Amino acid sequence: MLVQVPGGWNPILGRLAIDQIPYTNPIIAPLFVAVVIGGIIILGLITYYQKWGYLWKEWLTTVDHKKLGVMYIILGLVMLFRGFVDGLMIRTQQVWANGPQSSGVFGAVHGYLTPFHFGQVYSAHGLIMILLAATPLLVGFMNIIVPIQIGARDMAYPYLNALGLWITAAAVGLIMISLFVGDFAHNGWFGYAPIFELQYSPGVGVDYWIWTLELTALGTTLGGINLIATIVKMRAPGMTWFKLPIFTWASLSANIIALTSFPALQVALFLVACDRYFGSHFFTAGFGGNLMLYTNLFWIWGHPEVYFVILPAFGMMSEIFPAFSEKPLFGYITMVAASFAIAGVSWLVWLHHFFTMGAGPDVNSAFSVATMLVGIPTGVKVFNWAFTMYRGRITYTAAMLWAIGALFLLLIGGLTGMMLAIPAINYMVHNSVFVIAHFHCMLLTIVYAIFGAVIFWFPKVFGFKLDEFWAKTMFWLFTGGTALVFVPMYMLGFMGETRRLDYVFNTAWHPYLLTEEIGIAVYCLSVVAFFVLLYVSIRDRVKNRVGQDAWGTSRSLEWVTHSPVPFYNFAVTPHVNARDELAWRRHNGINEAQPTQYVDIHMPNNTGVAIYIGALTFVLGFALTWRVWWLCLLSLLAIIVLMIVRSWRGDPGYIVTAAELEQMERKAMQRQQQVEGHLPHAGGQHAIPGGAMAYEGQSVRPLGTPPSTGDQH
Repeated sequence: MLVQVPGGWNPILGRLAIDQIPYTNPIIAPLFVAVVIGGIIILGLITYYQKWGYLWKEWLTTVDHKKLGVMYIILGLVMLFRGFVDGLMIRTQQVWANGPQSSGVFGAVHGYLTPFHFGQVYSAHGLIMILLAATPLLVGFMNIIVPIQIGARDMAYPYLNALGLWITAAAVGLIMISLFVGDFAHNGWFGYAPIFELQYSPGVGVDYWIWTLELTALGTTLGGINLIATIVKMRAPGMTWFKLPIFTWASLSANIIALTSFPALQVALFLVACDRYFGSHFFTAGFGGNLMLYTNLFWIWGHPEVYFVILPAFGMMSEIFPAFSEKPLFGYITMVAASFAIAGVSWLVWLHHFFTMGAGPDVNSAFSVATMLVGIPTGVKVFNWAFTMYRGRITYTAAMLWAIGALFLLLIGGLTGMMLAIPAINYMVHNSVFVIAHFHCMLLTIVYAIFGAVIFWFPKVFGFKLDEFWAKTMFWLFTGGTALVFVPMYMLGFMGETRRLDYVFNTAWHPYLLTEEIGIAVYCLSVVAFFVLLYVSIRDRVKNRVGQDAWGTSRSLEWVTHSPVPFYNFAVTPHVNARDELAWRRHNGINEAQPTQYVDIHMPNNTGVAIYIGALTFVLGFALTWRVWWLCLLSLLAIIVLMIVRSWRGDPGYIVTAAELEQMERKAMQRQQQVEGHLPHAGGQHAIPGGAMAYEGQSVRPLGTPPSTGDQH
C-alpha cells in the first residue's frame, strides 16, 4: 500500500510542479541560467562542426574498453570539480558565519546559505566525492589499463562494460538535476536513521539520494563482475598468476570487495525505499523497526568501500615508483598478499563507526584490534615502496611527485586512523572535524595517486605526454592547498569543532577557518593550472609525441603495444615471459621486435542499446523520485524489452583480416619511427638472442623488416 505523501500529487506529473523549480533562489537561479547557456553553446558547436555522427559512432555507442575508460574518467573529473565547488561553498559559509555578529545574505541569518541548503550541499559533497568522482576515476583506469596489462583485446563482456558506464552516467544525471528540480537530501551522504523517514524528510531530496546511490551501486557491481571475469579468463599465454602486474592484482582485490559489498548497500537502500514508499517500517523504532539495522547494513558496505577505492590507488603507486626508480617493485609477493589482507580485514572493521554508541568494552576492543590490523599490510606496502626507491635511479617527474605526495598523505591519514581506532581517543574526537581531516587525507591519497596515474598513462592512451612544467605547477599548488586546509582542520578538531556546522559559534576559531579558506583559494589556482596543463599539452602534442614506451623505463605489458593503443590492443597476442615483461624484453633486446605474421581477429560491434538503457534508468530514477507511476512503468517496460531484444539478437561481431592488420601495423610503425629521434631508449633494440619469445607460437623480427601475412584463423 502506497504511503500518502504531504503536498500535492496528480496522476500525470506526480509530485512535480512549477514551484519545485527554485527559480527565486539567488544562488541556484543564476547557476541554472549559466548551465543552460553553456549547454546550448556546446550543442551548437557540435552541430556547427557536424560532429554528431562522429560522437555517436566513435564514443556514445562504443564498446572499446579504452574509450569507455576515458569517458569514466571524464565523468569522474566533472564530478570531482562539482564536489570541489561544494567544498568551496562549505568552507566559505563557515568562515563567513563565524560568531554571533557575522552577517547574512540571501535569506540566511549568518553567512549566505540557509541551514537546509547547507545540509544539502554537505550531503552532496560527500556522496559525489566518494561515489561519483573517486569511484568512476578508478573504474576508468581499471577499464583502460587492466586488459592491456594482461594482454587481452577487450573486457570479457564489452557490452556489459558499456552498460555499467551509462548506468553510472544516469546516476550522475540524477544528482545533477536535483540542483535545479526539487532539492537533495540533507541527511548526510550516508543517511541518518530516522531522518530519512518520510515524516522527517517529506521532500524529494531523500528519494534523489536513494535512486542515485542505487544506480551507482548497480553500475559499479556490473563493472566489478566484468573486471574479475576479464582477469581470471582473458590473460595472455604465459601470464601466470604470479606474473600479473601489481595494478591488476590491486584491481582484482578491489573488485572482489565491490562484488561482495555493493549488494549490501542496495539491500539497505531498497529497505529505506520500502519505508518511504510503502510504510514498511524496517527502520522505524516506534513500529518494530531497528535504527541500527540500517546503520550496520550501510557501514558493512561503507567501510569496505574505503578499501575498494584505495586499493587501485595503491596499485597505481606500485606502477609509478618502479618506473621512475628504474628498479623492480620490492617485495612483489608481499605486496599481493598485503592487498588481499587489506581486502579481507576490510570486512571486520565497520563497527568502529559506533564506538560511542555503547557497544561495550569487549565489542569495542575487538573492532579496535581489527581496525589496527589494517595497518600491518598497509605498512608492508609503505616499506616496500620505500625499498623500491632505495638506491634507485629516481627521476622526479610530475607523476613521481604525485606518487610521493600520495605516500606522505597515506602516512598522515594512516597514523591518525590508528589514533581513531583507539576507543578512548575516538570518544574525545568523535564527530569532530579531526575525523573529517583524517578521511580527507585518505581520500586525497587516492586523488594524488589518480593524478600521478593520469600523467603516467596519458601518453599510452593519447600518444603524447602532458606538459611537465604545468603538471609540477599543479602539484605544488594542490599540495599547498592541502596543507592549508587540513592542518588547521586537525587542530580545530582537537579544539572541539564538530562537523556539519552551518554556523560557527566560537570566534577564536576564525584564524583557522580563514587559513582553510586561503587553502581553498590555492586549490582554485591548482584547478586553473590543470586547465592550462591540458591546453598547453594539446597545443604542443606534435612536439610531445611518444613511441610505445613513453618513459624509457616502463616495465609492464601495456608499454609493449603502440601509443596510442589501437582498437585491437595487440596485433598478435603477446607471449608473456616475465613479471615485468617490457623490462625483460628490453634486457633481451627484443623490446621493439614485431610479429612475423598476422592472423584474423574477432572484435565486438558497437551498440546503442547500452546508452538507451542508461537513459531509461535515469528516467526511471526521476519518475520514482517524483512518484510519476505511469512513467515508472513505461521506462521499466522499455528497459526489459530492450534487454530481451539485445539478448535475442546477440552480437556476431566482425572480423579484422590479417591483411588489414598488417596495413594498420605498418602505418603505426611509420608513425613510431617518425618520433623515435627524441625518445628514450634502453638495451640493444635490434639484437634477438636465441630462445627469446615475444608472441605466441612465433619467432620475432627486428623493427623495420617487412612482416608476412599468415592464414591462421
